[in-house]
Formats: sequence, structure tokens, C-alpha cells
Amino acid sequence: MMPDRTNCELAHLYFNPKTHKDGIPVRPIESTIHASTTKISKFLDKILRPIFDDKCKDTTIIDGASLITELSKYNKKGLLKPTTLFCTFDIRNLYTMLPQEETLDI
Repeated sequence: MMPDRTNCELAHLYFNPKTHKDGIPVRPIESTIHASTTKISKFLDKILRPIFDDKCKDTTIIDGASLITELSKYNKKGLLKPTTLFCTFDIRNLYTMLPQEETLDI
């Protein structure tokens, strides 16, 4: 878990504009892919990821297709009503791992 001194970099902070919103606010992004804590983060993820995935598997929606599948199941149970409320949210700072060179190449 020791950092590799030849590959270690300081985190890079940059901002992505949300052009679809009034006033064009920005979303801060901190890229820490080569930070000194990367290896410890990967180690902890290896331990915690299976626990998180197991506990959240019944409520996790990973993409549009899984959303449609879950809404269909919900509807078949008779739970989807005209009064059903939906809530969406953004998760901030969940594994922001963007390699700078690769991003520039893309």
C-alpha cells in the first residue's frame, strides 16, 4: 500500500459546467487517480464493495434499462399510482477517477 514515488501526483481540481441549468453552475471534480492514497482506497474498496453491493442490491438502479425493469415490477405489484412521487439525486464524489492524459486524448 505504499505510494509509488515515480507515479504519484497531487490531486487535480477542475470544474465541469452544467450548461443545462440557469446561471451555468459548475460541478467540482477532483481527480485523484495517482494520489498517494490511491492504493489504500483500492484496498478498502476491495473489502467494502462486496458488503455494499450485497446490502444495496435490491434498491440499486444502475442505468435506464434497470430503471424501466424496476418500474415495470413496481407497476405489476399495483404500486405505481397517479399519486406516486419520484425523487432523483446526484451522488457527489463517488470514485472520481479520471486519468488526465486519457481524458485529454478522448
